[in-house]
Amino acid sequence: MSIDYLQVDSPVGRLLLVADARGLRGIEFEASRHPLARGDDWREGETGVLRAARAQLGQYFRGERRRFELPLAPQGTLFQRRVWQALQGIDYGRTCSYADIARQLGDGQATRAVGAANGRNPIAIVIPCHRVIGADGSLTGYGGGLERKRFLLALEGALPGADLFGG
Repeated sequence: MSIDYLQVDSPVGRLLLVADARGLRGIEFEASRHPLARGDDWREGETGVLRAARAQLGQYFRGERRRFELPLAPQGTLFQRRVWQALQGIDYGRTCSYADIARQLGDGQATRAVGAANGRNPIAIVIPCHRVIGADGSLTGYGGGLERKRFLLALEGALPGADLFGG
């Protein structure tokens, strides 16, 4: 199966959008801590899924979209996919903790495992791992960097008193 990709500019830097015939497989920031595995089956080009992802991301960054409507095909373990599914239930402008997700999955002791799965989320922004914060309300690690996390949460109005320029 071939993998198509497209690079787009955004307010949080250049993004690499990746899709296959099943759907969107990844959105990667420049200098990602966990880059997607590239292979000989990758080719640059637009597909319907990549065009839709680019358009919906543009709407999101302009404040016109709160939910993404894209076919998703993230690659990961069963546990990781369960965590990523749970992340999709965090509403725009809201946050929750790693412990909240662990409890939702039925194992309140799995906070670290949830954090690890959250950190491996291959579809940044669309699967909103940026909405997960520390139990004490602190901004914790983010694969795209804390400045991007702060920007995304401020964009969504989830950081009281913050502005889009680091407030």
